[in-house]
Amino acid sequence: MLKGSWMLLVVVVVAAVSGFAVYRLQGIFGSDSDASPTDGMSNEIVPFNPKHVTLEVFGAAGAVATINYLDGNSEPREVRDAALPWAYTITTTQPAVFANVVAQGDGDVIGCRITVNGVVKDERTVNNVNAYTFCLDKSS
Repeated sequence: MLKGSWMLLVVVVVAAVSGFAVYRLQGIFGSDSDASPTDGMSNEIVPFNPKHVTLEVFGAAGAVATINYLDGNSEPREVRDAALPWAYTITTTQPAVFANVVAQGDGDVIGCRITVNGVVKDERTVNNVNAYTFCLDKSS
């Protein structure tokens, strides 16, 4: 009986030492904390480097124009009989914005301008009857 009991005693000691070692390692590496994977995370996206893209159409005093442009989601929009000067600003954190504006006025002078963070990217002025102009910036 003594021969078989020493084996049982060795198994119990090895199991106890192994259990204690695993317990200590879990404590050291922090796996015993009750923190969930979403603790401290937020679903709110904070803009870190926003771009301010401004589309402008200008012309003679009292003139009106039909303006077509792309909004912040690159969806086409139209404004009819907009009093000049007209402006639309997009603020985004997207890596690139495709900015486009097309306008036709009822006067002899019309112009457009696209600025990104205060820097003029494209500008045109046209002098014609029922003047038509466009501005485009593909790399904003």
